[in-house]
Amino acid sequence: MRVLVDTNIILDVLLDREPHAEASARILYRVENGELSGWLCATTVTTVFYFVAKAAGRDIALREIRKLFSLFEIAAVNRPILEGALDAGLSDYEDAVLHQAAQQVDAKAIVTRNAKHFKNATLPVYTPDELSEILALQTRKE
Repeated sequence: MRVLVDTNIILDVLLDREPHAEASARILYRVENGELSGWLCATTVTTVFYFVAKAAGRDIALREIRKLFSLFEIAAVNRPILEGALDAGLSDYEDAVLHQAAQQVDAKAIVTRNAKHFKNATLPVYTPDELSEILALQTRKE
């Protein structure tokens, strides 16, 4: 399943933000193992760099971004994405940009801790726990 992973999921893992880090780490593990095709919005990369550098230093931030590049594909953010986000019907513009980027790369879902921010999304939106449960059910059926 191709999913776009929201910025908060990545930050939960890299900054060990409790109580969310463990559930978010399960999603990254599934991307690493190839169970999920993981995508990040280009804006996520810059935001992650900023917060990790602030918390742990520039060198660590660079190392973590390189790791993300080895795990995830990157959804571009260009003028059509930004303009489309203006009319996406989501209350938060940053989340609307992620939603538009997810649509552009044909993601089947968005994984976020803030599902309520995606109330009018046209894609399924799951928390890490919800997606883990869905994947576990699929595995049992197979």
